[in-house]
Amino acid sequence: MNHNTPLSPRPLSHLTDVQRRVLSANQLRAHGVSAARTAAQCRPGGPWQQLLPGVYVLHPGPTTSEERLHAALLYAGWPATGRAKAIPAQGQAHDEPPQAVVTGLAALALHRFSAAPPLLSLDRIDVLVPRTRRLRSTGFVQLVRAVAMPGAEMIAGVPVAPVPRALADAVAVLDDAEAVRRLLTEAVRCGHTEPAAIVAELTQARLLTRAHVVDAVDALLAEGRSIAEERLYAMVRGFGLPDPLWNVDLRLPGGPHLGGLDAYWPEQAVAVELDTRAPRQDDAALFSECARKRDALERLGITVVHITPKKLRESLEQQAAVVRTALMASTEREPAAYVVVLPR
Repeated sequence: MNHNTPLSPRPLSHLTDVQRRVLSANQLRAHGVSAARTAAQCRPGGPWQQLLPGVYVLHPGPTTSEERLHAALLYAGWPATGRAKAIPAQGQAHDEPPQAVVTGLAALALHRFSAAPPLLSLDRIDVLVPRTRRLRSTGFVQLVRAVAMPGAEMIAGVPVAPVPRALADAVAVLDDAEAVRRLLTEAVRCGHTEPAAIVAELTQARLLTRAHVVDAVDALLAEGRSIAEERLYAMVRGFGLPDPLWNVDLRLPGGPHLGGLDAYWPEQAVAVELDTRAPRQDDAALFSECARKRDALERLGITVVHITPKKLRESLEQQAAVVRTALMASTEREPAAYVVVLPR
């Protein structure tokens, strides 16, 4: 056995380079290294070092951020014994949620958030594990317990929590209001996820009782609506739809206010409404109001097309086709009631 590599009756070819440098006690035993030999290699001045309980780095000196990530996951029990060959490829989702997932700021750094600190600067790595696990946080590993484990994406060879869940776990430990706002805004502005998904996770984590988080969410929702409006404008221009009236209010002549719309084609009586609502504690009343407005407009013969920011981001051409179909179908419908159109 040389300076850095254990005597191995099993081949190491299925392991990546970092997995050969960072091994658990169980993996070392499986490769023919006894506990006594491991302890001898980790003596002061020795060629190896114990990074976490039961986790070893097979070289002296500083560790890399990649090694710290793998060590944290090994400590938390990922990959499970005998599952090394089942690790999905980069960007590939797991068929079933792994039992340990990088989350929080470390996960956001892996998702390439510019507002997240670099991995090497983090003094802790948050790892999401099932609530029933009996592990304890130790060293630079902070365990976050989950009632239900989320799906995970493989990034840099490790399972990483989805952006909304990683954001919620990061926000839970951040008191800096500006840092929270930057993270949430970047998530939407750079297309990582939608505001509704973020607010749902923050609500689930009971973080919307914190004033600085509520302020950041308000900014997030405004940012999300602005981006969705820009995509709607681009859809109309890019797919040759006739120009609508933008951002209008409708009223019955001498009657009540019917509601605001993001786009309206008066000749065809077709309206587009961006559904940028996010699940919050007062969402039930808002949902009822939106449903009443839609019903009232449709009773007047106005076709209302609801489009979500996610659909605009992921299927712009399909949404353009939906609007175009509604415009073309107007010739086959009874004329709509007369309404007054006002700028909003």
